[in-house]
Amino acid sequence: MIKYLAAFVFLFTNLCIAQNNITERIRTHLDYLGSDLFKGRGTGTTGGNLAAKYLAEEFFKANLMPAGNNGTFYQYIPMHAYKPSLSSKLILTNSNYNDTLFIDKDFLIFQISEDFSSNRTLDAVFVGYGINAPEYDYNDYLNINVEDKIVVMLEGEPSSDDITFFEGKKETIYTSLAVKLRLAVSKGARGCIIIPNPLNNTPAAWNYLKQTYSFEHLSLAYSSSVNLGMIINFQKASLLFNNSKYSLNDVLKLTKDHKIYSFPLSVKISVSGTYKRRDFLAPNIIGKITGIDNNLKDKFILVSAHYDHLGIGEKVKGDSIYNGVFDNAAGVAALLELANYFSKEKTRHSIIFLLTTGEEAGLLGSAYYTTNPVVPLYKTIANINIDGISSFDSVKGIIGIGAEYSSLQSVLEQTAKKNNLSVDKIPDIFYQSEAYSRSDQISFANAGIPSILISESINYVNLSYEEGLNKYLKYINDIYHSPFDDLSQPINFNAFIQHYNIIKDFINILDNTMDEPEWNEGVFYLIERLRSRAEKR
Repeated sequence: MIKYLAAFVFLFTNLCIAQNNITERIRTHLDYLGSDLFKGRGTGTTGGNLAAKYLAEEFFKANLMPAGNNGTFYQYIPMHAYKPSLSSKLILTNSNYNDTLFIDKDFLIFQISEDFSSNRTLDAVFVGYGINAPEYDYNDYLNINVEDKIVVMLEGEPSSDDITFFEGKKETIYTSLAVKLRLAVSKGARGCIIIPNPLNNTPAAWNYLKQTYSFEHLSLAYSSSVNLGMIINFQKASLLFNNSKYSLNDVLKLTKDHKIYSFPLSVKISVSGTYKRRDFLAPNIIGKITGIDNNLKDKFILVSAHYDHLGIGEKVKGDSIYNGVFDNAAGVAALLELANYFSKEKTRHSIIFLLTTGEEAGLLGSAYYTTNPVVPLYKTIANINIDGISSFDSVKGIIGIGAEYSSLQSVLEQTAKKNNLSVDKIPDIFYQSEAYSRSDQISFANAGIPSILISESINYVNLSYEEGLNKYLKYINDIYHSPFDDLSQPINFNAFIQHYNIIKDFINILDNTMDEPEWNEGVFYLIERLRSRAEKR
């Protein structure tokens, strides 16, 4: 009995030492990446490049094989950055008046165009919510010509209590500004102006938008935009409707009565101003390990996390460094520890560890990787993306964002069972149909690779549902994408290590599964998977 007790004590002591070592390494990574030294790890900035160097050195220490350019860990990506000048103006012209609106005070730019400073005057049309959704028998573009015009539209989508119409109270993908602009462009429009929800017509709401869009506008060098996306301050939005068939108040009443429709505006619109442009290279960091199974080592599991954040932005309470500790220094620290762990293990599949840049600017690093992969896409069996790590409290459940689209759901269920966890859904209060599209996993999905982001549930061990919900809401409302996502935040390392172990178990179970993950029948991404296999791409 004493012999068995001594063995138990020995194993337990070693386990505690190992966990303490992991915690210390994670603390070190967070202290580095989240510090002011890296100035928020902005893409293509000195801080971002310093972070990249640190990460490449960590991959080297973990004995990963370099998989970037020319035998290095770096995959360099050519990019553009644009920043409109503070003298930029939006000019509204009518037969009876001429109004000049000023950037930051009266309007914001969420996507800048190459011909931003052309001073071209364009006609304008109002297009409701700017949505075409055949599945809901809804089309704001029906019987309206928007070609070579600026389209004016309302934020959001039609309200409904009917779950079969725009998902009822839940948001659908049609609320996305990027989706609205893309649709407008596909109809021939030169740009769009978004009118914010009048319920959010407060100085605080406008300051939040100002803070959000105060950063440079980044794009891949080969995909420069020629279309302009703007948000008008609600206080000035009524000017767009002067001398038109309906006023803004009329439109809002029609919207409330579900009788909204599109119509031409009397106003003509031009933008006056200049912008600063810079061209630069920013790196993804890529390392890999080779599997030992001769039948499987030519198949790759791709583990990713974005290391960039927003950099230097609008000052909030005297602080202008957007450190991005939870988003996503935490995810990077977890990936580094996974790389350290799996480099010492004998995995059956090969594993690629990818740290992407430019995620905050539109998933640029992951998009570039999928057109310039270091191994063929069809040989990459799955992507596990890490964007944020549980840091409030240990959990009783996990959420697999995107798991429902593929057989990765089965791997998630096996992982949950091993850890005595439930598989939960995104709570309705946070539900967004584009949740799968909000981080790098969507780039890999669009390239045909079954992809998942494993997130914490709000089903916490030591917090009630209400306490957990309030913590999460406070983070989203007060900390996320602000200078306060920094090292002053309390981090529950037991929760962090639990989440890390869940991802590690998921990778281990996937590695020991003989069958490749497959998209479910009828899922959009399946077509690209079949194409990449057929073309051996």
